[in-house]
Amino acid sequence: MNTPALTCFTLTVTDHVAHLVLSRPEAMNTMGPVFWRELDEVLDHINKRGQARALVLSSTGKHFSAGMALDVFGGAIQMDDASPEGRAAIADLLGGLQATFTRLETLRIPVIAAIHGGCIGGAVDLVTAACIRYATADAFFCIQEINIGMVADVGTLQRLPKLVPLGVVKELAYTGRRMPAARAREVGLVNEVFDTPEACLAAALQCAKEIAAKPPVAIWGTKQVIHYARDHSVDDALRQMGWVQAAIWSNTHVCEAVTAMKDKREGRFPPLAELRDFGA
Repeated sequence: MNTPALTCFTLTVTDHVAHLVLSRPEAMNTMGPVFWRELDEVLDHINKRGQARALVLSSTGKHFSAGMALDVFGGAIQMDDASPEGRAAIADLLGGLQATFTRLETLRIPVIAAIHGGCIGGAVDLVTAACIRYATADAFFCIQEINIGMVADVGTLQRLPKLVPLGVVKELAYTGRRMPAARAREVGLVNEVFDTPEACLAAALQCAKEIAAKPPVAIWGTKQVIHYARDHSVDDALRQMGWVQAAIWSNTHVCEAVTAMKDKREGRFPPLAELRDFGA
């Protein structure tokens, strides 16, 4: 895969597993304008190519990410609260930031986050958009925005209530407390907790490898159905399930999967189709 040039991340693709690493440990992997631009571009790149079948997100340094870079509020993002026109522009600006993390949620492939150290502020927005979260024993989660006088606004308050009990969300959002990995595992925010970053990443990559061995279009359909069911009634979700299954059903894929299981070998399945911009 020909990957875009990146300064805030590194990206590798091995055996159909994409591995995107936050790579600015000296800045605690904070999120400035370049971070947002590069993340948007690289997710678009992964989504269109169809070569990767799962994406692992990990990080470097002491913390997964300290969230939005504080100097952003001092100049990189203009938040004009002096007029209704300026405040309307704030909503549009936030919409763009929200859309970047929504790309993770709507990516055609599953996303697995391997989290160590602090997962703070915008980093919580980021990981709640992932499908699966693994963490190290020293990891902690903090809705930092309330501690700097603002409301979390890029997805945490919308996605976290879908993952953990509402009372837990309110406690974290109102107090700005740190929630340790053990508690995050207890309430369901993370799937598993590991002793070291190395073990955490290894588990995430192994999970991604298992996903990559399945028919990509069946994984695509499964992700569509799960997310739709989360936000709709059972009746609506069952109806959508029928449409998705009818659209992607393949006797060939089922036969190959069963045969591969019997033969104790990996199945051979076609990749997702490459996406092209309309008119390109």
